[in-house]
Amino acid sequence: MSATADDPRVTEVTTAVEERVRARVITDDPLYRAIPVLLRFTSAEPLAVRIVFPADLSPEGTDNEWVFPRALLEAGLTAPTGTGDVRVWPCGRVQAIVEFHSPEGVAVVQFDLSALRRFLRRTYAPAPAATPAVEHATR
Repeated sequence: MSATADDPRVTEVTTAVEERVRARVITDDPLYRAIPVLLRFTSAEPLAVRIVFPADLSPEGTDNEWVFPRALLEAGLTAPTGTGDVRVWPCGRVQAIVEFHSPEGVAVVQFDLSALRRFLRRTYAPAPAATPAVEHATR
């Protein structure tokens, strides 16, 4: 018997795309602080992307994760977009700005356009097909 989509032995494969990039937090200080940022996408949430900032930037000492539409990030690479908590716009030919609004304040972060484009391109790569679940036989 072959496995089909209706077969309980078939499990959905969740594809995750992660990319670590360097970004710059824009402040009044003329020396921008470069930080490591994790860009994350999973096929379980195909319309969303996540940007995770390191714990040392948070007053609580925990990673700070923002989840927002992948389409917003993509559109913001060519024209200003967003009116809510996350806003994105191109900054010259090689940079993009992502602005995060929260009750605690606003964070303005600059990314290389090439890093964001590379990440987005990988999120559209074909996902592996579903595979039969491994069954464990007992005697």
